[in-house]
Amino acid sequence: MALHKPKGYVVTRSDERGRKTVYDLLPNWAFDEGWMPIGRLDLSSKGLLLFTKEGKVGNLLTTPGNCMKVYEIWVRGHVTEAHISRAKKGVESKFGLLKALEVTKIGTGGAKTKLRVVIDEGKNRHIRRLFGALKDEKFETPLKVLELKRVSIGSFKLDIESAKWRYLSLDEERSLLQDLNKKG
Repeated sequence: MALHKPKGYVVTRSDERGRKTVYDLLPNWAFDEGWMPIGRLDLSSKGLLLFTKEGKVGNLLTTPGNCMKVYEIWVRGHVTEAHISRAKKGVESKFGLLKALEVTKIGTGGAKTKLRVVIDEGKNRHIRRLFGALKDEKFETPLKVLELKRVSIGSFKLDIESAKWRYLSLDEERSLLQDLNKKG
């Protein structure tokens, strides 16, 4: 199943701090029948989140290199071609090398830049940390991801209203799995 996760929801089955979880947006049976999220989106992020009852499918979709994930982000700061090049080359962090496969500038507004970012792995807060490691040359401050929305996972593109869910069609499931089979 697919969910369009809004900001403010934790991707977990239960939260010890009492925050809203993605299961608050799903029917009770999704929790009871063991539907598990494939990957994560942090509390401040929104967008496409897939769920499965098949652990093997979840592992395939989250194994680095197996599946492209596309995000649209707004970054505070003036993103230059040098930033884009550096993001594609990667930056070292305590989580290992953080990099993007593709970065495309798709808009600007004041001191903000809208980017389309493609990655094939998802370390903890990958995109936020990647761009946070880069400095705005004009203001000498780190770039900051203000908004992050995942718009596709593999061949499946987000087409659901915020806070809504739906099943994948058999064709959508097949297409997603065929993408994985081509890789492995």
